[in-house]
Amino acid sequence: MNAPLVAVVGGGQLARMMVPAATALGIHLRVLVESPTGSAAQVVVDAPVGEASDEAAITALAQGADALTFEHEHVPNALLDRLVAAGVAVRPDAAALVHAQDKIVMRRRLTALGVPCPRWAPVASREDLAAFLADQPGGAAVVKTARGGYDGKGVRVVSSSDEADDWLAAAALPDGVPVLVEEKVPYTRELAVLVARRPSGEVRTWPVVESVQRDGVCAEVVAPAPDLADATRDEALDVAVRVAEGLGVVGVLAVELFEVPGGPGEAPRVLVNELAMRPHNSGHWTIDGSVTSQFEQHLRAVLDLPLGDPAPRARWTVMANVLGSTLPDLTAALPLVAALDPGAKVQLYGKDVRPGRKLGHVNVSGDDLDEVRARALAAAALLRGETL
Repeated sequence: MNAPLVAVVGGGQLARMMVPAATALGIHLRVLVESPTGSAAQVVVDAPVGEASDEAAITALAQGADALTFEHEHVPNALLDRLVAAGVAVRPDAAALVHAQDKIVMRRRLTALGVPCPRWAPVASREDLAAFLADQPGGAAVVKTARGGYDGKGVRVVSSSDEADDWLAAAALPDGVPVLVEEKVPYTRELAVLVARRPSGEVRTWPVVESVQRDGVCAEVVAPAPDLADATRDEALDVAVRVAEGLGVVGVLAVELFEVPGGPGEAPRVLVNELAMRPHNSGHWTIDGSVTSQFEQHLRAVLDLPLGDPAPRARWTVMANVLGSTLPDLTAALPLVAALDPGAKVQLYGKDVRPGRKLGHVNVSGDDLDEVRARALAAAALLRGETL
C-alpha cells in the first residue's frame, strides 16, 4: 500500500486534529513530537520524538514523505532550505514561512505588496521609539519582538521611550531578537480569514470570522462575523488571497485582521495584524461548521490535491476555547456537557491542566446566534469546572 505520507513538525493540538482528516483520506501522518506523552503523540502511531531545531530529527522525519509541513513556525530557515535542496517538498517553504516567523520581514513584504497594515517601524534605540511615539495620537504605541511572540507574548503597549529598554538592550546582543513598533490601532473588533492554497495555484477561502480575545488569547470565534458590511467582507477576503498569492503560501494561511472605522459614509476597513501559515485557532470552528475543515484542507493543499468546499454547514457556528480548568481531568465533565447540550461538539487536547492553557474547545452550530453562543460558552464553562 502506497498511502501518501505527510510529515508534520510539532506535536501539539494542531497536529492532533489533523489525524481524523488524514484517516478519512487514507493519508499516513508522521509527526515529530516534543514528548512521547504530548498532545499529538497520544493519537499518532508514527510519532518520533525530537526537537524542531534538530537537523537529524527533521531529516529522518522527512524521509520518504510526499510533503513536510508544520503545526508551528519555529523551524530554522536554513534547515528547511537544505531539505528543499535535497528534494523534500517543504510546504510552505522557507521563503514563505519567514513571513510568519519574523514580524519585520512580514511588515516589509506586506507593505511592498500594498496590503493594508498598521503604521510601523523597526526600532533599535530609545531615540527611535521616542520619534515614533511623538507622531502617535494619544502618545501610545505597540512594541513587539520580531520573532517568537504568540498569544499576547512579546507584545507591549508603551507610552514612553524607556518602557522597552530591556527588549532594546536584548536586541543589541549578537543573537538578539529585533524589535518593531506599531501604531496602537483604534480597532472596533478583530477579524480573521483562513485561506488555503495549493502549489498549482488553486485558492479557497472560508467566511470571515470574528475573533474575541481575552488577555491576548483567543477565547471565542463567531462564524461568520456578525453585522459585517459587504465591502468590509470583500476587502478582508481580497487581502487574504493577495497575501497567500503574494507570499507563495502552500497550505492553510490564517490572516488576523483589525476592523477599523472607515471615512465618513464608508464601510469599516481592515488592517493586517498577524499571519500564521498552518491551521489556526480561528479555524477550529470548521471541524464541525464547514463542509471541509481547515485540517483536511491543509492536507489536501500540501499534497496538491483539489481543494474541498469551505462553505458553512449552518447559519452560525461559535467556537469557545477552554482556557484553563479547575478539573484535573477534563473528561470528568463530559457527562455534564453531554447532558446539558447533546449538540455541543467537544474537542479535548490531552494536555496537562495549567492556568490559562488551551485545553480544548467546543463548537456549537445553529440558526440563532445568541442561543448558539450561549450554548458554546456554557459547555466550555463546564469543562473549566465552573458551576452553571
